[in-house]
Amino acid sequence: MRVRGAGDFDYETGGASYGAHRRADPRIAALVHEALGDARTVLNVGAGAGSYEPLDRRVVAVEPSRMMRSQRPRHLPRAIDAVAEALPFGDDAFEAAMATVTVHQWSDAAAGLRELRRVAGGPVVILTFDGTALDRFWLAEYAPELIAAERGRYQPLEWLAEQLGGACIVTPVAIPIDCTDGFTEAFYARPERFLIDDVRRAQSAWGFVDPAVEARAVAELRRDLDSGEWRRRHGSLLHQPTFAGSLRLVVAQP
Repeated sequence: MRVRGAGDFDYETGGASYGAHRRADPRIAALVHEALGDARTVLNVGAGAGSYEPLDRRVVAVEPSRMMRSQRPRHLPRAIDAVAEALPFGDDAFEAAMATVTVHQWSDAAAGLRELRRVAGGPVVILTFDGTALDRFWLAEYAPELIAAERGRYQPLEWLAEQLGGACIVTPVAIPIDCTDGFTEAFYARPERFLIDDVRRAQSAWGFVDPAVEARAVAELRRDLDSGEWRRRHGSLLHQPTFAGSLRLVVAQP
């Protein structure tokens, strides 16, 4: 098992590929931005390399990892070095807050969610995954250990809603076949991408399985791609425009 740093995943040593492979998908981004409503000021917590930040509003980004902050493009504001659990802002300092594919990585998610609700006068928008739906993805056949590790990381959606309070709506998000955000399910119709080391390095899930498990899964996938077995079992996905996987949008109003 790889050794983790503070928090859920050590992005200082494991996050170098995120800027290249985890680019916001415009269709998913449109859903996130719509959920922010007419908020003019937005706090982005766990902002990473800046994916999904709207460009037409005043955004303040918070990101504790130096490696991730260094990958933010120049047209985005510099991120503040802080953590979700102790946001350095006053009550209702922003009209909305957002957190995309990050809550499961916080050391104290309950405290972080309370902080999001405290500093946002309007909607809190969270992009996350439903751990109960992870095994819909064919990767479970090759790396069941990865799916099991991921399931333990993601908080139940009902729990997220309870922590945020107010009126909360959870919506499934369809994953497009050419999704530009390289999380695992984004490659449901591009299995060969998992054979590339840098692609897997931009998916924190692989940091929670033994390297021998990862090597076995990659070798078995390569074998099935070469033999045509993967296409025999899952070839219909190659022509499926979207995948109904585990991606969810959580929108909580005060």
